[in-house]
Amino acid sequence: MLESDFKVQFSNQTLRAMIVPLFLEQFLLLAVGLADTLVISHVSEEAVSGVTLVDQFNIIIIYLFGALAAGGAVVISQYIGRNDSGLASQSASQLLMFSTILSIFLMILTLAFHGEILNFLFGKVEPEVMDACVTYLIVSAFSYPALAIYNSGAALYRSMGKTKTTMYISVASNIINVIGNLIGVFILHAGILGVAIPSLIARTFSAVVITYACFSHENKVYYTVGEIFNLRAGLLGKILNIAVPNGIESGIFQIVKVGLTSIVALFGTYQIAANGVAQSFWSVAAICNPVMGMVFITVIGQCMGAHDINAAKFYFKKIMRITLTISVAWNILILALAPIILKLYALEPQTVELVLWLIVIHNFCSSVVSPYAFPLGNGLRATGDVRYTMIVAVASSVGGRLVLAYLFGVIFGLGVIGVAIAMCIDWIIRAILYKRRMDSGAWKNFQVI
Repeated sequence: MLESDFKVQFSNQTLRAMIVPLFLEQFLLLAVGLADTLVISHVSEEAVSGVTLVDQFNIIIIYLFGALAAGGAVVISQYIGRNDSGLASQSASQLLMFSTILSIFLMILTLAFHGEILNFLFGKVEPEVMDACVTYLIVSAFSYPALAIYNSGAALYRSMGKTKTTMYISVASNIINVIGNLIGVFILHAGILGVAIPSLIARTFSAVVITYACFSHENKVYYTVGEIFNLRAGLLGKILNIAVPNGIESGIFQIVKVGLTSIVALFGTYQIAANGVAQSFWSVAAICNPVMGMVFITVIGQCMGAHDINAAKFYFKKIMRITLTISVAWNILILALAPIILKLYALEPQTVELVLWLIVIHNFCSSVVSPYAFPLGNGLRATGDVRYTMIVAVASSVGGRLVLAYLFGVIFGLGVIGVAIAMCIDWIIRAILYKRRMDSGAWKNFQVI
Protein backbone atom coordinates (compact mmCIF):
# COMPACT_ATOMS: atom_id res chain seq x y z
CA MET A 1 0.00 0.00 0.00
CA LEU A 2 1.28 3.44 -0.94
CA GLU A 3 1.47 6.33 1.54
CA SER A 4 -0.81 8.36 -0.73
CA ASP A 5 -3.60 5.82 -0.19
CA PHE A 6 -4.06 6.76 3.49
CA LYS A 7 -6.64 9.19 4.87
CA VAL A 8 -4.00 10.79 7.10
CA GLN A 9 -0.69 11.58 5.41
CA PHE A 10 2.60 12.82 6.78
CA SER A 11 5.22 13.45 4.13
CA ASN A 12 8.93 13.36 4.89
CA GLN A 13 8.92 17.16 4.75
CA THR A 14 6.02 17.34 7.22
CA LEU A 15 7.74 14.97 9.64
CA ARG A 16 11.01 16.90 9.32
CA ALA A 17 9.17 20.15 10.06
CA MET A 18 7.88 18.56 13.29
CA ILE A 19 11.08 16.84 14.41
CA VAL A 20 13.71 19.57 13.89
CA PRO A 21 12.03 22.26 16.06
CA LEU A 22 11.28 19.71 18.80
CA PHE A 23 14.90 18.54 18.75
CA LEU A 24 16.24 22.09 18.96
CA GLU A 25 13.79 22.95 21.75
CA GLN A 26 14.83 19.95 23.87
CA PHE A 27 18.53 20.62 23.26
CA LEU A 28 18.06 24.25 24.26
CA LEU A 29 16.36 23.23 27.50
CA LEU A 30 19.37 21.10 28.43
CA ALA A 31 21.84 23.83 27.49
CA VAL A 32 19.97 26.45 29.51
CA GLY A 33 19.77 24.05 32.45
CA LEU A 34 23.56 23.81 32.38
CA ALA A 35 23.87 27.60 32.16
CA ASP A 36 21.52 27.99 35.14
CA THR A 37 23.66 25.63 37.19
CA LEU A 38 26.81 27.59 36.35
CA VAL A 39 25.19 30.89 37.37
CA ILE A 40 23.76 29.44 40.59
CA SER A 41 27.19 28.12 41.53
CA HIS A 42 28.33 31.76 41.85
CA VAL A 43 25.76 32.39 44.60
CA SER A 44 26.93 29.75 47.07
CA GLU A 45 27.21 26.02 47.55
CA GLU A 46 24.13 26.21 49.77
CA ALA A 47 22.18 27.81 46.90
CA VAL A 48 23.26 25.07 44.49
CA SER A 49 22.23 22.42 47.00
CA GLY A 50 18.90 24.12 47.69
CA VAL A 51 17.98 24.44 44.02
CA THR A 52 19.07 20.86 43.28
CA LEU A 53 17.03 19.44 46.15
CA VAL A 54 13.87 21.44 45.42
CA ASP A 55 14.08 20.49 41.75
CA GLN A 56 13.74 16.85 42.84
CA PHE A 57 10.31 17.80 44.19
CA ASN A 58 9.46 20.15 41.32
CA ILE A 59 10.17 17.45 38.75
CA ILE A 60 7.28 15.43 40.18
CA ILE A 61 4.94 18.38 39.56
CA ILE A 62 6.38 18.90 36.08
CA TYR A 63 5.91 15.22 35.19
CA LEU A 64 2.32 15.42 36.45
CA PHE A 65 1.54 18.36 34.17
CA GLY A 66 3.36 16.58 31.35
CA ALA A 67 1.23 13.46 31.81
CA LEU A 68 -1.94 15.56 31.75
CA ALA A 69 -0.78 17.39 28.61
CA ALA A 70 0.07 14.06 26.94
CA GLY A 71 -3.45 12.82 27.67
CA GLY A 72 -4.86 15.97 26.12
CA ALA A 73 -2.56 15.67 23.11
CA VAL A 74 -3.78 12.12 22.39
CA VAL A 75 -7.44 13.15 22.49
CA ILE A 76 -6.88 16.35 20.49
CA SER A 77 -4.78 14.51 17.87
CA GLN A 78 -7.46 11.86 17.43
CA TYR A 79 -10.19 14.46 16.91
CA ILE A 80 -7.96 16.26 14.40
CA GLY A 81 -7.49 12.95 12.58
CA ARG A 82 -11.28 12.56 12.50
CA ASN A 83 -11.54 16.11 11.07
CA ASP A 84 -13.68 17.17 14.02
CA SER A 85 -12.09 20.51 14.87
CA GLY A 86 -15.06 21.42 17.07
CA LEU A 87 -14.53 18.58 19.55
CA ALA A 88 -10.76 19.00 19.25
CA SER A 89 -11.15 22.64 20.31
CA GLN A 90 -13.50 21.69 23.15
CA SER A 91 -10.98 19.07 24.34
CA ALA A 92 -8.17 21.63 24.27
CA SER A 93 -10.29 24.07 26.29
CA GLN A 94 -11.15 21.35 28.83
CA LEU A 95 -7.44 20.50 29.15
CA LEU A 96 -6.64 24.16 29.89
CA MET A 97 -9.44 24.42 32.44
CA PHE A 98 -8.53 21.28 34.36
CA SER A 99 -4.77 21.94 34.22
CA THR A 100 -5.24 25.44 35.58
CA ILE A 101 -7.49 24.32 38.44
CA LEU A 102 -5.14 21.46 39.37
CA SER A 103 -2.06 23.70 39.25
CA ILE A 104 -3.67 26.37 41.47
CA PHE A 105 -4.63 23.66 43.96
CA LEU A 106 -1.06 22.30 43.99
CA MET A 107 0.35 25.82 44.32
CA ILE A 108 -1.83 26.59 47.37
CA LEU A 109 -1.04 23.19 48.90
CA THR A 110 2.71 23.68 48.44
CA LEU A 111 2.68 27.23 49.80
CA ALA A 112 0.62 26.19 52.83
CA PHE A 113 2.75 23.16 53.69
CA HIS A 114 6.16 24.03 52.23
CA GLY A 115 7.83 23.62 55.62
CA GLU A 116 6.36 20.18 56.21
CA ILE A 117 7.20 19.08 52.66
CA LEU A 118 10.83 20.14 52.93
CA ASN A 119 11.30 18.71 56.42
CA PHE A 120 9.88 15.39 55.29
CA LEU A 121 12.06 15.22 52.17
CA PHE A 122 15.27 16.93 53.27
CA GLY A 123 14.97 17.40 57.03
CA LYS A 124 18.62 16.54 57.73
CA VAL A 125 20.25 19.22 55.57
CA GLU A 126 22.16 22.15 57.03
CA PRO A 127 20.13 25.24 58.08
CA GLU A 128 21.63 27.40 55.29
CA VAL A 129 20.64 24.82 52.68
CA MET A 130 17.13 24.56 54.15
CA ASP A 131 16.75 28.35 53.95
CA ALA A 132 17.67 28.21 50.25
CA CYS A 133 15.18 25.35 49.77
CA VAL A 134 12.37 27.35 51.39
CA THR A 135 12.97 30.43 49.26
CA TYR A 136 13.29 28.51 46.02
CA LEU A 137 10.25 26.29 46.66
CA ILE A 138 7.98 29.23 47.50
CA VAL A 139 8.87 31.07 44.29
CA SER A 140 8.67 27.83 42.29
CA ALA A 141 5.17 27.15 43.62
CA PHE A 142 3.92 30.45 42.18
CA SER A 143 5.06 29.22 38.74
CA TYR A 144 3.01 25.98 38.81
CA PRO A 145 -0.04 27.53 37.07
CA ALA A 146 2.22 28.97 34.36
CA LEU A 147 3.84 25.56 33.81
CA ALA A 148 0.46 23.83 33.53
CA ILE A 149 -0.98 26.48 31.20
CA TYR A 150 2.08 26.37 28.92
CA ASN A 151 1.98 22.55 28.75
CA SER A 152 -1.69 22.67 27.78
CA GLY A 153 -1.05 25.13 24.97
CA ALA A 154 2.03 23.26 23.80
CA ALA A 155 -0.03 20.05 23.65
CA LEU A 156 -2.54 21.79 21.36
CA TYR A 157 0.13 23.11 18.99
CA ARG A 158 2.07 19.84 18.89
CA SER A 159 -1.14 17.94 18.16
CA MET A 160 -1.50 20.12 15.07
CA GLY A 161 2.13 19.49 14.16
CA LYS A 162 3.04 23.17 14.65
CA THR A 163 6.20 22.56 16.67
CA LYS A 164 7.96 25.69 15.43
CA THR A 165 5.68 27.80 17.61
CA THR A 166 6.65 26.04 20.83
CA MET A 167 10.31 26.17 19.78
CA TYR A 168 10.22 29.95 19.27
CA ILE A 169 8.47 30.46 22.61
CA SER A 170 11.01 28.22 24.32
CA VAL A 171 13.91 30.16 22.79
CA ALA A 172 12.49 33.50 23.95
CA SER A 173 11.62 32.14 27.39
CA ASN A 174 15.07 30.67 27.97
CA ILE A 175 16.77 33.88 26.86
CA ILE A 176 14.66 35.75 29.43
CA ASN A 177 15.61 33.18 32.05
CA VAL A 178 19.36 33.32 31.41
CA ILE A 179 19.52 37.12 31.19
CA GLY A 180 17.38 37.39 34.31
CA ASN A 181 19.71 35.03 36.19
CA LEU A 182 22.76 37.04 35.17
CA ILE A 183 21.12 40.29 36.28
CA GLY A 184 19.76 38.81 39.49
CA VAL A 185 23.04 37.21 40.57
CA PHE A 186 25.80 39.47 39.24
CA ILE A 187 24.13 42.91 39.19
CA LEU A 188 21.42 42.84 41.85
CA HIS A 189 23.24 40.30 44.06
CA ALA A 190 19.82 38.90 44.98
CA GLY A 191 21.11 35.44 45.88
CA ILE A 192 18.64 32.58 45.51
CA LEU A 193 15.90 35.04 44.50
CA GLY A 194 18.14 36.14 41.66
CA VAL A 195 17.69 32.74 40.00
CA ALA A 196 14.18 31.88 41.24
CA ILE A 197 12.34 35.01 40.08
CA PRO A 198 13.69 34.95 36.49
CA SER A 199 12.40 31.37 36.18
CA LEU A 200 8.98 32.54 37.36
CA ILE A 201 9.01 35.43 34.86
CA ALA A 202 10.14 33.17 31.99
CA ARG A 203 7.47 30.56 32.70
CA THR A 204 4.78 33.23 32.98
CA PHE A 205 5.91 34.69 29.64
CA SER A 206 5.63 31.25 27.98
CA ALA A 207 2.17 30.68 29.43
CA VAL A 208 0.84 34.07 28.31
CA VAL A 209 2.23 33.82 24.77
CA ILE A 210 1.11 30.24 24.09
CA THR A 211 -2.36 30.97 25.51
CA TYR A 212 -2.73 34.06 23.31
CA ALA A 213 -1.70 31.98 20.29
CA CYS A 214 -4.16 29.22 21.21
CA PHE A 215 -7.10 31.64 20.99
CA SER A 216 -6.34 32.40 17.34
CA HIS A 217 -9.15 31.30 15.03
CA GLU A 218 -6.60 30.98 12.23
CA ASN A 219 -5.76 27.58 13.71
CA LYS A 220 -7.76 24.44 13.01
CA VAL A 221 -8.04 23.96 16.78
CA TYR A 222 -8.29 26.81 19.29
CA TYR A 223 -9.48 27.79 22.76
CA THR A 224 -12.89 29.33 23.30
CA VAL A 225 -13.77 31.23 26.45
CA GLY A 226 -17.17 29.59 26.75
CA GLU A 227 -15.71 26.08 26.65
CA ILE A 228 -13.03 26.91 29.22
CA PHE A 229 -15.74 27.72 31.76
CA ASN A 230 -18.05 24.89 30.69
CA LEU A 231 -17.31 21.50 32.25
CA ARG A 232 -17.72 18.65 29.78
CA ALA A 233 -17.28 15.54 31.87
CA GLY A 234 -17.22 13.21 28.87
CA LEU A 235 -14.33 14.96 27.13
CA LEU A 236 -12.45 15.49 30.37
CA GLY A 237 -12.89 11.82 31.18
CA LYS A 238 -11.29 10.85 27.86
CA ILE A 239 -8.27 13.03 28.67
CA LEU A 240 -7.94 11.65 32.20
CA ASN A 241 -8.24 8.06 30.95
CA ILE A 242 -4.92 8.66 29.19
CA ALA A 243 -3.39 11.07 31.71
CA VAL A 244 -3.96 9.13 34.96
CA PRO A 245 -2.03 5.98 33.94
CA ASN A 246 0.72 8.23 32.55
CA GLY A 247 0.82 10.13 35.84
CA ILE A 248 1.02 6.94 37.90
CA GLU A 249 3.83 5.67 35.68
CA SER A 250 5.75 8.96 36.01
CA GLY A 251 5.28 9.04 39.78
CA ILE A 252 6.59 5.49 40.24
CA PHE A 253 9.52 6.31 37.98
CA GLN A 254 10.47 9.27 40.18
CA ILE A 255 10.27 7.11 43.32
CA VAL A 256 12.56 4.58 41.64
CA LYS A 257 15.01 7.37 40.81
CA VAL A 258 15.12 8.37 44.48
CA GLY A 259 15.83 4.74 45.35
CA LEU A 260 18.63 4.58 42.78
CA THR A 261 20.14 7.76 44.23
CA SER A 262 20.24 6.08 47.63
CA ILE A 263 21.95 3.02 46.11
CA VAL A 264 24.57 5.14 44.30
CA ALA A 265 25.28 6.96 47.56
CA LEU A 266 26.68 3.67 48.94
CA PHE A 267 29.56 3.47 46.45
CA GLY A 268 32.02 6.14 47.57
CA THR A 269 32.97 9.61 46.40
CA TYR A 270 34.64 8.89 43.08
CA GLN A 271 31.84 6.62 41.88
CA ILE A 272 29.19 9.13 42.95
CA ALA A 273 31.06 11.88 41.07
CA ALA A 274 31.46 9.68 37.98
CA ASN A 275 27.76 8.83 38.00
CA GLY A 276 26.81 12.50 38.32
CA VAL A 277 29.02 13.56 35.41
CA ALA A 278 27.89 10.62 33.28
CA GLN A 279 24.24 11.54 33.84
CA SER A 280 24.84 14.96 32.28
CA PHE A 281 26.04 13.17 29.12
CA TRP A 282 23.18 10.68 29.33
CA SER A 283 20.62 13.50 29.34
CA VAL A 284 21.99 14.91 26.11
CA ALA A 285 22.38 11.49 24.49
CA ALA A 286 18.76 10.55 25.26
CA ILE A 287 17.27 13.70 23.74
CA CYS A 288 15.81 11.70 20.87
CA ASN A 289 13.33 9.91 23.15
CA PRO A 290 11.09 12.84 24.22
CA VAL A 291 11.29 14.38 20.74
CA MET A 292 10.18 11.29 18.85
CA GLY A 293 7.71 10.42 21.60
CA MET A 294 5.84 13.66 20.82
CA VAL A 295 5.93 12.87 17.09
CA PHE A 296 4.45 9.42 17.73
CA ILE A 297 1.57 10.92 19.74
CA THR A 298 0.67 13.41 17.00
CA VAL A 299 0.98 11.06 14.03
CA ILE A 300 -0.45 7.84 15.49
CA GLY A 301 -3.13 9.81 17.34
CA GLN A 302 -4.35 11.40 14.10
CA CYS A 303 -4.28 8.06 12.28
CA MET A 304 -6.35 6.37 14.98
CA GLY A 305 -8.76 9.30 15.11
CA ALA A 306 -9.36 8.83 11.38
CA HIS A 307 -9.83 5.07 11.99
CA ASP A 308 -7.08 4.48 9.44
CA ILE A 309 -5.43 1.39 10.91
CA ASN A 310 -3.30 0.79 7.82
CA ALA A 311 -1.87 4.29 8.10
CA ALA A 312 -1.14 3.75 11.80
CA LYS A 313 0.71 0.48 11.02
CA PHE A 314 2.68 2.20 8.26
CA TYR A 315 3.69 5.19 10.41
CA PHE A 316 4.55 3.03 13.41
CA LYS A 317 7.22 1.39 11.24
CA LYS A 318 8.27 4.54 9.41
CA ILE A 319 8.70 6.66 12.54
CA MET A 320 10.57 3.83 14.25
CA ARG A 321 13.04 3.76 11.34
CA ILE A 322 13.51 7.51 11.61
CA THR A 323 13.88 7.28 15.40
CA LEU A 324 16.54 4.56 15.18
CA THR A 325 18.49 6.46 12.52
CA ILE A 326 18.56 9.69 14.50
CA SER A 327 19.21 7.90 17.79
CA VAL A 328 22.19 5.88 16.52
CA ALA A 329 23.80 8.89 14.82
CA TRP A 330 23.26 11.18 17.82
CA ASN A 331 24.55 8.71 20.40
CA ILE A 332 27.67 8.00 18.34
CA LEU A 333 28.32 11.75 18.12
CA ILE A 334 27.98 12.23 21.89
CA LEU A 335 30.24 9.24 22.54
CA ALA A 336 32.88 10.63 20.16
CA LEU A 337 32.79 14.06 21.82
CA ALA A 338 32.82 12.73 25.41
CA PRO A 339 36.63 12.25 25.77
CA ILE A 340 37.21 15.79 24.46
CA ILE A 341 34.60 17.38 26.73
CA LEU A 342 35.81 15.44 29.76
CA LYS A 343 39.18 17.19 29.48
CA LEU A 344 37.38 20.33 30.69
CA TYR A 345 36.48 18.61 33.98
CA ALA A 346 38.83 18.58 36.96
CA LEU A 347 38.51 14.85 37.58
CA GLU A 348 40.91 12.12 38.64
CA PRO A 349 41.98 9.68 35.87
CA GLN A 350 40.08 6.76 37.43
CA THR A 351 36.92 8.91 37.58
CA VAL A 352 37.27 9.89 33.91
CA GLU A 353 37.74 6.24 32.94
CA LEU A 354 34.62 5.25 34.85
CA VAL A 355 32.61 8.07 33.28
CA LEU A 356 33.63 6.87 29.81
CA TRP A 357 32.58 3.31 30.59
CA LEU A 358 29.21 4.56 31.86
CA ILE A 359 28.71 6.60 28.68
CA VAL A 360 29.61 3.62 26.48
CA ILE A 361 27.11 1.36 28.28
CA HIS A 362 24.37 3.98 28.20
CA ASN A 363 24.86 5.15 24.62
CA PHE A 364 24.88 1.65 23.18
CA CYS A 365 21.48 0.90 24.73
CA SER A 366 20.23 4.43 24.15
CA SER A 367 20.93 4.18 20.43
CA VAL A 368 19.30 0.83 19.59
CA VAL A 369 17.10 -0.14 22.56
CA SER A 370 15.60 3.03 24.06
CA PRO A 371 13.73 3.99 20.83
CA TYR A 372 11.59 0.89 21.39
CA ALA A 373 11.41 1.43 25.15
CA PHE A 374 10.21 5.06 25.10
CA PRO A 375 9.04 6.64 21.80
CA LEU A 376 7.30 3.41 20.73
CA GLY A 377 5.57 3.36 24.13
CA ASN A 378 4.17 6.80 23.36
CA GLY A 379 2.90 5.50 20.04
CA LEU A 380 0.97 2.76 21.87
CA ARG A 381 -0.40 5.33 24.32
CA ALA A 382 -1.62 7.41 21.38
CA THR A 383 -3.85 4.47 20.38
CA GLY A 384 -5.35 4.37 23.89
CA ASP A 385 -3.28 1.37 25.03
CA VAL A 386 -2.28 3.11 28.25
CA ARG A 387 -2.85 0.48 30.92
CA TYR A 388 -0.58 -2.06 29.27
CA THR A 389 2.21 0.49 28.85
CA MET A 390 1.76 1.62 32.46
CA ILE A 391 1.96 -1.92 33.86
CA VAL A 392 5.03 -2.74 31.77
CA ALA A 393 6.81 0.51 32.69
CA VAL A 394 6.09 0.22 36.43
CA ALA A 395 7.02 -3.48 36.63
CA SER A 396 10.17 -2.93 34.59
CA SER A 397 11.25 0.11 36.63
CA VAL A 398 10.74 -1.53 40.00
CA GLY A 399 11.40 -5.20 39.27
CA GLY A 400 14.01 -4.54 36.63
CA ARG A 401 15.94 -1.37 37.31
CA LEU A 402 15.62 -0.91 41.09
CA VAL A 403 15.97 -4.54 42.20
CA LEU A 404 18.71 -5.37 39.70
CA ALA A 405 20.59 -2.16 40.52
CA TYR A 406 20.86 -3.30 44.13
CA LEU A 407 21.73 -6.85 43.07
CA PHE A 408 24.43 -5.90 40.55
CA GLY A 409 25.68 -2.77 42.27
CA VAL A 410 25.72 -3.82 45.94
CA ILE A 411 25.50 -7.62 46.14
CA PHE A 412 27.76 -8.34 43.14
CA GLY A 413 29.97 -5.32 43.91
CA LEU A 414 29.80 -3.73 40.45
CA GLY A 415 28.99 -0.26 41.85
CA VAL A 416 27.63 2.30 39.42
CA ILE A 417 28.45 0.01 36.49
CA GLY A 418 25.91 -2.42 37.94
CA VAL A 419 23.34 0.38 38.20
CA ALA A 420 23.93 1.28 34.54
CA ILE A 421 23.54 -2.36 33.48
CA ALA A 422 20.27 -2.58 35.43
CA MET A 423 19.05 0.54 33.61
CA CYS A 424 19.78 -1.10 30.25
CA ILE A 425 17.97 -4.29 31.28
CA ASP A 426 14.95 -2.17 32.22
CA TRP A 427 14.98 -0.70 28.71
CA ILE A 428 15.42 -4.10 27.08
CA ILE A 429 12.40 -5.49 28.94
CA ARG A 430 10.26 -2.55 27.86
CA ALA A 431 11.56 -2.68 24.29
CA ILE A 432 10.76 -6.37 23.88
CA LEU A 433 7.28 -6.10 25.38
CA TYR A 434 6.34 -2.90 23.50
CA LYS A 435 7.63 -4.31 20.20
CA ARG A 436 5.62 -7.51 20.73
CA ARG A 437 2.56 -5.43 21.61
CA MET A 438 2.89 -3.40 18.42
CA ASP A 439 3.39 -6.52 16.28
CA SER A 440 0.42 -8.27 17.93
CA GLY A 441 -1.99 -5.59 16.73
CA ALA A 442 -3.77 -5.49 20.12
CA TRP A 443 -3.57 -1.67 19.99
CA LYS A 444 -6.03 -1.66 17.07
CA ASN A 445 -8.89 -2.54 19.43
CA PHE A 446 -8.71 0.55 21.63
CA GLN A 447 -11.01 3.52 21.22
CA VAL A 448 -10.20 6.88 22.79
CA ILE A 449 -12.92 9.02 21.17
